[in-house]
Amino acid sequence: MKKIHYLQHVPFEDPANIFKWAKQNNIQIEGTKLYQNDSFPDIQSFDMLVVMGGPMGIYDEEEYPWLKEEKEFIKKAIDNDKLVLGICLGAQLIADVLGAKVYRNKEKEIGWFPVELTKEAKNSNIFKDFPNQFMAFHWHGDTFDIRAGAIHTVRSEACENQAFEYNDGRVIALQFHLETTPESAKKLIENSQEELKEKGKYIQSPDEMLNNKEYFEDIEKLLFQMLNKLVNLGNL
Repeated sequence: MKKIHYLQHVPFEDPANIFKWAKQNNIQIEGTKLYQNDSFPDIQSFDMLVVMGGPMGIYDEEEYPWLKEEKEFIKKAIDNDKLVLGICLGAQLIADVLGAKVYRNKEKEIGWFPVELTKEAKNSNIFKDFPNQFMAFHWHGDTFDIRAGAIHTVRSEACENQAFEYNDGRVIALQFHLETTPESAKKLIENSQEELKEKGKYIQSPDEMLNNKEYFEDIEKLLFQMLNKLVNLGNL
């Protein structure tokens, strides 16, 4: 079986370039749209779980009651040795179910900013062949601690804990976005106008975010490299 299942929290944050990679590799992909109150699938019905981003926080269970069940589902996927990739909110949910603290970062980070590999990334199955520094697309206000047993792999000036891997690379948490396309970035901008009115050292304008075609091309290559490594780890 070759199948990815994704969890989507809002209509304007879908897997974007993950769809493209799955199509190129003949891997089936389907999702649970939590904003539509979709049901979770059987845990044995997929090989890889992708947990997308969203504007809510991991602590907003009163407003988004499905968060509680989602956390239980993510934990079950990890416990069943599934490949798991969390992006932004998805990464924070992974950190939370693994017992790490999730909290407000000192700065919001919105737009294109460089990230760099940590020394520990050399011991990473997924990140060891990444460039030491690369541009990533960001849209987050929260961050997470790194639990014992996980490898802290990526950091930035604005946010020390940008990524980690767990379970020998079978579980990946990214604070930043590699899946973003120009089209998906436009959707984020259109649906997040209030955040863009805020002042901050690490908040870019829509033009700054959209007028960097080469950045979108570069993160697509890095995403595909990461997914290829995950597939090899999972023998898919």
